[in-house]
Amino acid sequence: IKLRSPLPVWAVGTSMGTISAAAAAIRDREGLLAGIVLTSSVTGYRVQGAVPRQKLPAIRVPTLVVHHARDACKLCAPHEAKNIAEELTGAPVSKTVLVTAGSGESGDPCEPMHFHGYIGAEREVVDMIAAWIVQPTR
Repeated sequence: IKLRSPLPVWAVGTSMGTISAAAAAIRDREGLLAGIVLTSSVTGYRVQGAVPRQKLPAIRVPTLVVHHARDACKLCAPHEAKNIAEELTGAPVSKTVLVTAGSGESGDPCEPMHFHGYIGAEREVVDMIAAWIVQPTR
C-alpha cells in the first residue's frame, strides 16, 4: 500500500479484527502504520490474542478505541474498553469513545445487526472515526 500511495496507512479492526490491528501495530517496526482504530474490541481474556492480553505498551501510533455501551457480545465487554486505552502508554495519543446512539438491533448480539455493529449509528460512528483519523486528539 505504501508503494502505491503517499497517504498514511491506518489499520481499522472490528471485533476479531481488533486482534489483528493491535498485533500489526505492535509488530510495526518499520513505521508503516500511521495509526489504528479498534472497534468492538475483543476484551475476553479467555480468547487467545484478546486485545488486553497483547503488549499494548509497544504500540507507538495514535490509537482510537470505540465501543458501544450496549454491546452484548460476551467477548467484547464495553466496560473493559477503557482498560485498553490505559495500557497504550507508548502511543503518542489515544482515546476511548463509548457510543450510546443507535437502535433497531436484531439477531445475534455478536453480529453487525446489533449494537456490536453500531446498528442505527453507523454513519455517526464512521464520521467520528474519519474525523479522528484526520486529527487525532485525546
